[in-house]
Amino acid sequence: MLAGIRIGAWTLTALLAASPAWSAADYAREKKWAEEIVPGIVVGEPVTLTDPHGRRFLAIYTETKNAKAAVVVVHGMGVHPDWGLISTLRSQLPDMGYTTLSVQMPVLAAEAKPEQYEQTFPEAAQRLAAAVAYLKAKGYSKIALVSHSLGARMSAYYLVNHAHAPVSAWVAIGHSGPFKDAQNLKIPVLDLYGEQDFPQVLAAAPQRAAAIERIPGSAQVTVKGADHFFNGHESALAAEVGAFLDRTLAAAR
Repeated sequence: MLAGIRIGAWTLTALLAASPAWSAADYAREKKWAEEIVPGIVVGEPVTLTDPHGRRFLAIYTETKNAKAAVVVVHGMGVHPDWGLISTLRSQLPDMGYTTLSVQMPVLAAEAKPEQYEQTFPEAAQRLAAAVAYLKAKGYSKIALVSHSLGARMSAYYLVNHAHAPVSAWVAIGHSGPFKDAQNLKIPVLDLYGEQDFPQVLAAAPQRAAAIERIPGSAQVTVKGADHFFNGHESALAAEVGAFLDRTLAAAR
């Protein structure tokens, strides 16, 4: 596995250069996250990705030898690519044979409400496309998305609006509400949530199960005792994700 490296202040400045006028994201907050987390990265290395508008953003690449496949790890609302359970997944999945690329998603101001984030979904999709392209350029033919909470909704937007995206499987962790436009999902989906998850996650679980029932290889799993953030159940979360990827990507072309 690659050792952690640091990047200089000039790189952080370039990483978070001025944005296109159409974007609603809070790039100052994103810059603050990068400045805080990059010096402390121990597992993996920070890399710079670029969207179609030339905006650069942070990702953390963790490579493993003879990887089975690669995984784009997508965080939830208003956090960063080394936060909480995302840090666990991006660090533990390489031990299970999966290279990971944890990506900084667009963030809004700290007081923003979840529904306001929908305006960032097009930019989120561009970042996911850039992450997948980065892994393809590294030679990975099998790529999965593993996403949490709002990141799962961003991933769903990307997948349903990019029918030919070179992604082989998707793990949606703590997805709130039903899967929107689920008829456009074409790849195996793991709908994974905690037994004590948020009410909106639990209430829509039957709808999500029905939506993915038609997709071969898909499943719904509840982690006993876990809350929305899988506090104290991080290893169980990683094990469920790894098992699904092993089953699904083994059959993927």
